[in-house]
Amino acid sequence: MMWSPRRGAPKLWRCWVAFTAVLDILMIGASAQIRYSISEEEVNEGTAVGNVAKDLGLDKITLKERKCRIVSSSADVLFQVNQNDGVLYVSRKIDREEVCAQSSSCLVNLKTVLENPLEIHYVEVEVLDINDHSPIFPEDNKILEISENVLPGARFQLKGAQDADSGRFSVQHYKLSQNDHFRLEVKDREKDGKIPILVVQKSLDRETAGSHSLVLTALDGGKPPKSGEMNILINVLDINDNAPVFSKDAYSVMLHENTLIGTTVIQVNATDVDDGPNGEVVYSFSNSMNQNVLDVFDINEITGEITVKGPIDYEENERYEIEVEASDKASAPLTSEKSVLIKVVDVNDNVPEIEITSFSSFIPEDSRPGTTVAHISVNDLDSGINGKVICTISNDSPFALTPSIKDKMFSLVTKSALDREQTDKYDVTIVAKDAGQPSLSSEKTITVVVSDVNDNRPEFSLSPYTFYISEANQPGTSVFSVKAFDRDDNDNAHVSYHILRDGSPENKLTSFLSINSETGDILALKSFDFEAQKTFQFQVVASDSGSPSLSSNVTVKVFILDQNDNAPVILYPVICRHCAMVPPPEGLFTPTFAQWFLSSLLPLSIPLKAN
Repeated sequence: MMWSPRRGAPKLWRCWVAFTAVLDILMIGASAQIRYSISEEEVNEGTAVGNVAKDLGLDKITLKERKCRIVSSSADVLFQVNQNDGVLYVSRKIDREEVCAQSSSCLVNLKTVLENPLEIHYVEVEVLDINDHSPIFPEDNKILEISENVLPGARFQLKGAQDADSGRFSVQHYKLSQNDHFRLEVKDREKDGKIPILVVQKSLDRETAGSHSLVLTALDGGKPPKSGEMNILINVLDINDNAPVFSKDAYSVMLHENTLIGTTVIQVNATDVDDGPNGEVVYSFSNSMNQNVLDVFDINEITGEITVKGPIDYEENERYEIEVEASDKASAPLTSEKSVLIKVVDVNDNVPEIEITSFSSFIPEDSRPGTTVAHISVNDLDSGINGKVICTISNDSPFALTPSIKDKMFSLVTKSALDREQTDKYDVTIVAKDAGQPSLSSEKTITVVVSDVNDNRPEFSLSPYTFYISEANQPGTSVFSVKAFDRDDNDNAHVSYHILRDGSPENKLTSFLSINSETGDILALKSFDFEAQKTFQFQVVASDSGSPSLSSNVTVKVFILDQNDNAPVILYPVICRHCAMVPPPEGLFTPTFAQWFLSSLLPLSIPLKAN
């Protein structure tokens, strides 16, 4: 029964205290033990608990004479009796939780002593608990570390809250803030009270939620209940359950050939949502990569930058496909792979190459226009417009380039007639020029020699030849010479001579002539007599050694000059019989002319005789 007596309280309140005391006496029966009850909230200093004198049936005078007092073995006396009126009062403020801790009932046993005669009466004072304390956790904030691979159903016992109150005012139950991953169980350990247990009900994933903040609330049985809270921070410990993930589904880059060594090509990036070393990423090339790729490219294991390590040549490789690995630093690392496609862009760095696949260094001069002299292959290792080649030759030659049905193949052909006697060889320069910017070109010169054909006849230096020889010449000596030349070459130009002997009367004297076939020198085999034969002519044939041989003729006219080997003869009348036949020798009024003139005169009938 709860009540709040105070010193100087109204009479009605004092009656209530006395009533409870009488009830206690009646309850203990023969033990004559007095029992009082007082609420915890009323145990301030001076608060009246009950009237001992009245409950013992003592009047005030007897109470005073017999010196009623409280005897206690403790130096700290909680209650005293007023000897004037026998009222039991609180001597100092009492905290039930201090006196009785968390006992379900708090009884303070007192000994009341009366003298003359000596009597001892036992008084029990029950301090009734009120809900004046809230539950308190041992710590306001609790940090738990739980691995993300813990299985659902795992249990983690927590320290329970303490409530200085007892009984129904102590901690009665707990509640956990709403969450998806944990639930709360409470285990009643009777003496130790109720213990909260945290139970994992859903798998944890540090990468989804690295921590969970919960609030655990303890409530007592008061109405309304008092509560206490503890903040629980659950840090989810990482395990290496995630492989690195690249930031792009595909990596592709264009790279110009001849890029300088050290140039950054591309940077790959991968992240690992794990923590610590489990989330630190390093990069490398796959072990399956060919050595030629490893000689050209390098990768920074920390930054993921791919750089040029060796020369880039489009003509060797138009593209590279590199397998990049991203691994974490866990003791058992997880690895991801990604392909990086590097397309090499061609630059005009190759000069066109000219190759003479077949070549006739000698071409006959009688070759028809369109005759193939050489087959030419032009190649440029570059691609696209950089590899498109235009091929030309000099315009001042009798040759032309004609394209073949096959790309970059040309034929060098004659475009006009050739004449070795005019030009016996040609230096043909072939120029190949690509269409790149800037353009690159190359050239190659071939020498075409025009080979001779026997297309020229021997030609005499004079036609006809006229020779003058004096009569009475020495037989067997050279009297004159003819000369022919052939504009052809080699055997086609080798000239041999012979005298045409056809047996005609005009050529009867040719039997007395001989000619050197090599030099053209003509020898007289006998002496000529002016008086017998003044002139004659014959033909000399000059032939080359070609196949077939070509030849030409020349007429040789011979005039025999008179010598003074006969006495003069006077002729009258005189006519010039040979004036129309024999031309005069060169130079007038010369001895030769005189001889010619005299020989042209013929006597009528009788020669003049000297005396």
